[in-house]
Amino acid sequence: MSAAKTGAPAAGATSGEVARDRIIDAARQALSAGGLPPLSALAREAGVSRATLYRLIPSRAELLRLLEVVPDPSARERVLAEAVTLFGAHGLAGLSMDELADHAGVSRASLYRLFPGKAALFREVVRVYAPFVPVALAFTEHAGDPPERLLPIIAQALLRSAQAHVGLVRTLLVEVSGPDVDAELARQLALSETIAPLARYLTTQMAAGRLRRMDPVLALMAFVGPLIMHLITRDLVERAFGFDAPLETVANELSSAWLRAMKPDGETH
Repeated sequence: MSAAKTGAPAAGATSGEVARDRIIDAARQALSAGGLPPLSALAREAGVSRATLYRLIPSRAELLRLLEVVPDPSARERVLAEAVTLFGAHGLAGLSMDELADHAGVSRASLYRLFPGKAALFREVVRVYAPFVPVALAFTEHAGDPPERLLPIIAQALLRSAQAHVGLVRTLLVEVSGPDVDAELARQLALSETIAPLARYLTTQMAAGRLRRMDPVLALMAFVGPLIMHLITRDLVERAFGFDAPLETVANELSSAWLRAMKPDGETH
């Protein structure tokens, strides 16, 4: 049994082993209190220098290995699934890693081994669940199609990918437009994978005379806005008015309305 578990140095232990056990003991206490602090703070808690800590335990991953934290194979999927719900309910700033661990049925140590912090967790949630990537894939596959073919496909991809995670969509709307550095990946994906390519496509179609000329970013807002509005109000209008149109119908109707509004000047049909 190690000194970290007994609370006293093992007989014959070297100074390095004693220091390592103190660090591990401090890490276990921190986890039980709510989470792992930065390694520099952990060095202070253990009463060792930062240089000593980094010599003995060079990384957070190594510390977690020494803590013998090995998540079960399904833990990652459970954590991500629960994180989507909690991000939707509380946003990025309000999410509690402790609450997430409890909901996912994993230890705090296992959670921090999988995702060292909220920024890493949010990045992975965005990669897996945000609609940016499905929309980008649909666009890439049909980028050579005319607007009347491409836009309904984009609308369907957006609604299908986002319908099960409307809370996350609400969170993304706030985080993408906000200053939080932890949401940088969401901003990058929104700009690089969807907004910029679609804006370039609309510019090209306007130049070719297939769409009415206007600021392409405004045109894109006019297209995406009603789709997002539908997503975040669908449950409400279902309860209030019995609205139950299939997502494909919604995508096609809203796309058709946009296409009619974007007909080139002078074209009436």
